[in-house]
Amino acid sequence: MVNRVVPLVLMSLLAIVHAQLWLGHGSVAYVKELQQQIQEQNAANAIEKAENDRLASEVNDLKDGLAMVEEKARSELGMVKPNEIYVQIMKK
Repeated sequence: MVNRVVPLVLMSLLAIVHAQLWLGHGSVAYVKELQQQIQEQNAANAIEKAENDRLASEVNDLKDGLAMVEEKARSELGMVKPNEIYVQIMKK
C-alpha cells in the first residue's frame, strides 16, 4: 500500500506544479504578456523622452538667445520689425 501512495502523491504534486506553470498567475503566457507590455512601455517612454529633450533644448534656446525669441514671435505671432512689411503668399 505504501509503495503505491508515494508515487501517487508525487504525481499529483507534479501535476499541480505543471498546472501552475501553464495556467497560473506566473504562467508562461502571463510572463510573455508582461514582457510585451514592458516593450510597449519602453517604446512609449523613448518617444516621450525625445519630446522632452526637444522641449528642453527649446527652453535652453529661449533662455540663452534672443534669436529664438524673435523667431518664435515672427512665426507664431506674426510680429514684424519697425519699417518692415509683412507679406504672406498663399498657395492654391
